[in-house]
Amino acid sequence: MVIAGRLSDVVGRKKVMLGTALVFVVGACGEALAPSPGWLVFFRILVGIGIGTETTVAPLYIAEVAPAAVRGRLVSFNQLFNTIGNLVVFAVSAVIAHVNSEAWNIDQGWRWIFALGVIPAVAFFLLLFLVPESPRWLVRKGRSDEALTVLKHVNATPEAARRELTAIEGVLGQEHGGLRELLAPALRRMLVVGVGVALFQQITGINAIFYYAPEVFRTAGFGSDGAMTSTVLIGVVLVVATLVSMRLIDRVGRRALLLVGSTAMTVLLAGIGLVFRASHPNAALLLVLILAYVGFFAVSFGTVAYVIISEIFPTRVRGVAASVATFALWGGNYLVSQFFPVLVDGIGSSGTFFLFSGICLIALVFTATLVPETRGRSLEDLAQAG
Repeated sequence: MVIAGRLSDVVGRKKVMLGTALVFVVGACGEALAPSPGWLVFFRILVGIGIGTETTVAPLYIAEVAPAAVRGRLVSFNQLFNTIGNLVVFAVSAVIAHVNSEAWNIDQGWRWIFALGVIPAVAFFLLLFLVPESPRWLVRKGRSDEALTVLKHVNATPEAARRELTAIEGVLGQEHGGLRELLAPALRRMLVVGVGVALFQQITGINAIFYYAPEVFRTAGFGSDGAMTSTVLIGVVLVVATLVSMRLIDRVGRRALLLVGSTAMTVLLAGIGLVFRASHPNAALLLVLILAYVGFFAVSFGTVAYVIISEIFPTRVRGVAASVATFALWGGNYLVSQFFPVLVDGIGSSGTFFLFSGICLIALVFTATLVPETRGRSLEDLAQAG
């Protein structure tokens, strides 16, 4: 993922996504057929590289193709299908666990779950042949005629397409590009915002819920079946709330969603911490609080982070910047996944969720003081304002 954005600057957004689709196909087949734990780990790492690349390049590509008025909604489609994928995995895992014996699940069930991943991977690869290359990448490569053709397809009139092409050419002519420019004072605030939003998406507790939901619910008194069913409910809420975010993001704006979401998440995580302080946690109340938290996360940071990363940076450094921000995002993911069990053992479930509540409060202050509103502004306008 570190080099994904830069690679897409060199060979094109579409070619990198095609390569990523092939990685998914090979990785899913390898996971399902792995003859040993070592090979399973290898193919899991391969798929992880693909996921890091996809989450870097796909939102970036969509932002560069989409008209400004609906850019947030269209970039959000990437997260929507991520959440649908999560729901499918939760549901399939629950069904397989329910209808088969534990011994069969341990021996064969996981292979079937991995094998099903081949279907969306192949669909992703084939559907990419129907989409054009990014017009902004084409202009950077001196292929303005091809860029104009793409812009005519996504703009209301040919005149609007020509105006956008002129704006793209003008901004690209002023830029010098590369990591050095990204670290320069002129873009430092953009870098802080992009990395900060990406990091807060991951360290505000969501992956503690995703990765450890069954254990969290069992701690609160749910049985095994109830814990798995509650996990599926999380997937349903995630999809529904992402749809709500797509409806709102180009109407009320990115910044407003982040402010509302971080405020609600602060309160809800504190509530979860209070529930776990009881000697016998109220399981029903815990489920309600967690589902509400997941909903506000999806409406705000879950969707908006990818939109901000894809649109806040100038075109010439957008690939490099997206790689840096996405590296921070997955770095945060790794930290939460590794240290959540350690935190629970060290300070308890209550203290851990209070900690996440405090991080959400910091995210609220960060958003209020640093994050600009980007709704309805062209990528070139944002670059000029940098």
